[in-house]
Amino acid sequence: MSNDPPSGPAPAPPDDGNISRACPEDRPNILPGLLEKARAAQRDWAALSFRARAGHVLAVRDAIVAEADRIAEIISRDNGKTRIDALSAEVLPAAMSATYYAKKAAGFLKPKKIRAGNILFLNKKSRLEHVPYGVIGIISPWNYPFAIPFHEIAMAFMAGNAVLLKAASRAPEVARLIRDIIGAGRFPDGLFHIVNMAGPVAGQAFIDAGIDKLFFTGSVAVGKKLMAAAAPRLLPLSLELGGNDPMIVCRDANLRRAAAGAAWAGYSNAGQSCGGVERIYVEKDVYEEFVAILGGITESLTYGIDAGGGVDVGAVATKKQLAAIRAHLEDALGKGARKTYFSKRLKGSADGLFFPPMVLENVDESMITMRDETFGPIVAVARVESVEEAIEKANRSNLGLTASVWTRDRNKGRAIASRLEAGTVTINDHLMSHGLAETPWGGFKESGLGRTHGALGLEEMTRTRVVVDDALPFVQKNMWWYPHDRSVYAGLRGGLDFLYRKTISLRMKGLAKLLRAFVRTFQK
Repeated sequence: MSNDPPSGPAPAPPDDGNISRACPEDRPNILPGLLEKARAAQRDWAALSFRARAGHVLAVRDAIVAEADRIAEIISRDNGKTRIDALSAEVLPAAMSATYYAKKAAGFLKPKKIRAGNILFLNKKSRLEHVPYGVIGIISPWNYPFAIPFHEIAMAFMAGNAVLLKAASRAPEVARLIRDIIGAGRFPDGLFHIVNMAGPVAGQAFIDAGIDKLFFTGSVAVGKKLMAAAAPRLLPLSLELGGNDPMIVCRDANLRRAAAGAAWAGYSNAGQSCGGVERIYVEKDVYEEFVAILGGITESLTYGIDAGGGVDVGAVATKKQLAAIRAHLEDALGKGARKTYFSKRLKGSADGLFFPPMVLENVDESMITMRDETFGPIVAVARVESVEEAIEKANRSNLGLTASVWTRDRNKGRAIASRLEAGTVTINDHLMSHGLAETPWGGFKESGLGRTHGALGLEEMTRTRVVVDDALPFVQKNMWWYPHDRSVYAGLRGGLDFLYRKTISLRMKGLAKLLRAFVRTFQK
């Protein structure tokens, strides 16, 4: 362990890289025209079978597989993450998701019969239908500029929608890549549009233009603004707004696995993952051993420019984010935290947006990094007396995206998971469920609204319609229709007795009254 301060990240280059600097920015006034084209294309697209839609989506999947190396390279160059990060957390999950939604959408979204809920209404045959919204608006973030929008695009297409995408402005090459990859699917002209528009402008512009539902991934503050802006239209939103995710390490955990998992989930993508580990609560009996293992892993990592492999942690995406990470670190140190382990293994030029992977100890909840999303390669480790204390502190947050529990006892792990206030809890793993297309993604509390991915994500791309069909169309009227007289009341009251009285005699008397009233349904 070393207590020397890390060599601070060098000043950033003068330009973060922004799509608006790379190509002309689109004006909001183009959106109505794009929506008109999208609506025309969507009507024909929704009329296609699931199998036909799947053919287009799988063609995109094939293009991703064929171009995987180039896609990973572009993501790495444009975003700053390593190519392994790009391949493992963006390219591979995108290909798997396309396959999953193409194969499963029909089963999840086809019309389904609804079983009768009461014997009195056996003549009513009901079914549930999933109806596409029309045009789905997607505003995607810069931390996973390819995978996050791609999941939502694939779900929207399989559900029968058109898509209007505002891609990450800070990843312009990835935005163009998405356009080209979607083009490989040969979708109907007008079904997909991608716009280059500043983030603060895009949300309101999409809402004003008349999209049918908006999917947004970003900050809590912007999510709340979008919710307010959508209220006058009662526009449905799906919001994924980040997290400050806790990890609980029990005394019976496999400490080497837990420490390796913490390093991966805390430092992957330079810590810029909504579901990454930020707070670690370790039972006191194993605290020192756990931290020593985590510290050894941390100090062994390389960070810097991925210029041919051999780099574990890449660059922070923007100067603004680098400044935010530094501010969180300075706040913690000023309040008594200690940076006990950190990487000194910078690869390549020091002139970049780099920050060393780092372990903080002696942390408490007065520190920003324990309350808010740091979004950088810093993990804060706290000693706790018991699992009960760990659960209480893990839940003491306004955010609840993901969490993890580390224990050799799977039953114990599931019991702890059931008490954590988070949309996803993993046991003996972390920062991987987003890559499972079958698992819904979304959070509790201020981490957002709604779900993407899996069956629930596909359902979020549709409105539900119930169709109730009467199997006895020759009957003249329902028993409770006009005109009313005492026999109607008696019959309805008899129906209650027949269904719910405790004795056979009372139930049979009720049935007799019900049948006398039922005869009137055949009378004109």
